[in-house]
Amino acid sequence: MPGWNVPLPSAVPIGGVPTGPRRFEWAASHPASLVWVEALDGGDPNAEVSHRDRWMMLRAPFAGRRPGGDEDATPTWEPTELLRTEHRATGLDWFAKQGLVLASEYDRERRWRRSTLHSIDTDAPPRVLEDRSARDAYGDPGRTLTVIGPYGRRVVQVEDGKMLRAGRGSSADGDLPFLDRQDLISGETERVWRSAQGSYESVLHVLGVRSPDGSVELRFVTRHEAPKTAPNLRMRAEGSDEFLPITEFPDPQPELRGVGKAMVRYPRADGVPLSATLYLPEDRRPGERLPVVIWGYPLEYSDDATAGQVRGSAARFTRLRGTSHLYLTTLGYAVLDGATMPVVGDAKTMNDTFIEQLVASAEAAVRYVVDEGIADPDRIAIAGHSYGAFMTANLLAHSDLFACGIARSGAYNRTLTPFGFQSEQRSLWEATDAYLRVSPFLAADGIDEPLLLIHGALDNNSGTFPMQSERMFHALQGLGGTARLVMLPGEGHGYRARESVLHTLAEMSSWLETHMGPREGVPVEATAPKVDGPSKD
Repeated sequence: MPGWNVPLPSAVPIGGVPTGPRRFEWAASHPASLVWVEALDGGDPNAEVSHRDRWMMLRAPFAGRRPGGDEDATPTWEPTELLRTEHRATGLDWFAKQGLVLASEYDRERRWRRSTLHSIDTDAPPRVLEDRSARDAYGDPGRTLTVIGPYGRRVVQVEDGKMLRAGRGSSADGDLPFLDRQDLISGETERVWRSAQGSYESVLHVLGVRSPDGSVELRFVTRHEAPKTAPNLRMRAEGSDEFLPITEFPDPQPELRGVGKAMVRYPRADGVPLSATLYLPEDRRPGERLPVVIWGYPLEYSDDATAGQVRGSAARFTRLRGTSHLYLTTLGYAVLDGATMPVVGDAKTMNDTFIEQLVASAEAAVRYVVDEGIADPDRIAIAGHSYGAFMTANLLAHSDLFACGIARSGAYNRTLTPFGFQSEQRSLWEATDAYLRVSPFLAADGIDEPLLLIHGALDNNSGTFPMQSERMFHALQGLGGTARLVMLPGEGHGYRARESVLHTLAEMSSWLETHMGPREGVPVEATAPKVDGPSKD
């Protein structure tokens, strides 16, 4: 643009943003108007300021004179400030009514989200419509629904002065999707509809139909599914339990309908409640203990309450896609999927206890599947992708809970990600001990269980370059451990090619059969009823 240059962002602080304009987009409620964000803290998240960002707007015709310039100066642009955010700006939701906009922001320090309604063309004070922990699934008000606005871009859907929201509806009973109205003045929410228990039905699109008396009745399209019912579309009307089927797609994978599925809960030793989805093969005999694969991914939380919230639903239709580990249920394995591995604590120091919390969560998961008579304690595997692979290697290094592990596209040496990883805010030089302690590469001499490493040869994810798996494999080889490295040509952080998908599934099933033996279920009375989960540390 005339009169404006953006320098190379070569000095952005950890967790920070470049200085100058960023995040360009068009204002959906204004003709030919460009908006963007500018940092007010120099892009530094550690700077103490009253506001971190501001939104700017430049309206057509994008020309003018520099302040103080002469009449013959080259035309340039003179943007106006729309609004400021206390924390880092994350987006704008525009309304069809000009001047009304919902601004979202994120507090990195507290992992906190806030959405505020602004009237940028009046002096009306901003109204906070959402203010919660980013990890608070139960308090999630849902996404704002949108329609095509007057200038061809999407704007927030408003009916009778109330905007519409739809969300997953996480609860202690599992996810129950919903449709809500939220009053733009009071912020109060009215529940229009919610999915019934025993199924999973989510809102895709809403129509506002005006009745003869002037009121607006909502009609909406949903996607309905149940454990034994393939996903299909329905049309519903507000205030009625009746629905009109729109599609009738058949079950694409009928072989999976006999797979058992249930949401399970169990406590960690420190009292943090954990949960997972348990899948059992169709032909499991009563009382039979099976080889089990625990699939997990660590997440960070600021408090026990949000860490213990239930996420997911046992009422969803089970369908295999790509390299899904649920494929293993067809081979006779039980799968404890999405086993929660929360790391709870202060945002800056929680990784100081990462290993202890990880092992405690794994012990709780193992104890559950053994005490419930599901698992043969000598044949339990741990597995995961990306940060879940990092988890897998650490659990093998710091506990004796598992017979083997499968780690896909992971990172194992945190000195190679010295400016933070996942939610870690400190650099290697600020928290050297923490970086070293959580690196399973540096604890590879403690891994005496077989470990399968799979990685895309062209993985360009900044924290999981292919070298991470190559070096981990070399370390295990040099230490006399049992390991196998599979590099998938042409693949990135995830695996897409048909050959790669089939290769990955074949490697995983072969690895488990080799190191946990064939299924041959073990009767309940033949195994010990308890698992203490000894630590190697």
